[in-house]
Amino acid sequence: MEKLSELFEQARAAQAHIPPRKLQPDRHPNRDFFVADILDWALKGDCASMEHPFFSLSKTPDRKERRYERNGNTITIKPGSDGRATIWDKDILIFCVSQLVEAINQGRPVSRTVRLKAYDVLVTTNRHTGGDHYKRLRQALSRLAGTRIETNIATNGHRIRQGFGLIDNWQIVERTPSGEMLAIDVTLNQWLYNAILGREVLTLSRDYFRLDGGLERRLYELARKHCGNQPRWAIGLNLLYTKSGSTAELKKFRQHIKIIVVDNRLPDYRLSYDSDADRVTFEYLKTMGLSGTN
Repeated sequence: MEKLSELFEQARAAQAHIPPRKLQPDRHPNRDFFVADILDWALKGDCASMEHPFFSLSKTPDRKERRYERNGNTITIKPGSDGRATIWDKDILIFCVSQLVEAINQGRPVSRTVRLKAYDVLVTTNRHTGGDHYKRLRQALSRLAGTRIETNIATNGHRIRQGFGLIDNWQIVERTPSGEMLAIDVTLNQWLYNAILGREVLTLSRDYFRLDGGLERRLYELARKHCGNQPRWAIGLNLLYTKSGSTAELKKFRQHIKIIVVDNRLPDYRLSYDSDADRVTFEYLKTMGLSGTN
C-alpha cells in the first residue's frame, strides 16, 4: 500500500493525467444568516506560531517530544496523553485570536478567557455540525490543553521562560438537553495573549479552512508570514522542510511539495519548484492580477 501511494504521488508530481485537487467545498454557504457578525471579522493568526512549527501536520497521534531551533529561537513541544495538538486543532486558536482582535478594535474589554459558541466555531472553520463533530471539538481542546511548550520566543516584548500549555484550560459552560456542548470558555496562555495585545497577528484568508492537507495549511502560514504582500519569496527546500515541522523523510517531503505545486490550491499564493536549485518560490497572486481560489 505504501509503495502504491508513493507511485501515485510521483505520477501526480509528474502531472501524469491526474487532475489537480480542488479546495474543500464551502460547507455553509448560507452561514451569514446564522453567524453574520462573525463574517465581519478579519480572521487572524498569531505571527509566532505561523513562523515556527508548533503543531502536528498529521491526524495520526504524535506522542514524540520534539525540539526545534532556528536563529537562536528554541521550541520544545511535549505532547499530552492524547498526542500533540494538530494544525486542525489550531483552528480554535485562530477563532479565539480573531474574536479578541475584533473586540480590541471595537474598544471592548478583553481577557485571556474567551467564550465560544461551539456551533459558530464549527461553521466558521468549515466543519460539519453533526454530533460527532462536537465530540471532535472536545478532543481538539484536550490536545491543546495537554500539549506543553517550552520556548524562548518573546511576544509583545515579554519572554515566557517556563513551560505552558497551548491553552491554559477549557470548560463547557452550556449544554443542549442531549448533552452536546453549546458554549465553551477557553483560557489562552499568557504567551499567546501577549501576542494579541501586541498586535503580533496577521490576517488569514477564509479559504484557509478549506485546505484539508496539514502541509498545505503549514505552507500557507509560511507564505503569509514570509511572502505576505510581496510579489514573491524563495526558500531552499531543506530550510522549508525545517520550518514546516514535517516529520516525513526529506525525500517524501520533496514529493509532497511537487504534488502541492501541481494542485496549486493555496489561497492567494502559487508555488513553483526549481529542481536544479532545490528551491521553492511562493508568488503572491494579487500582485499578478490573479485570484487565489480554485
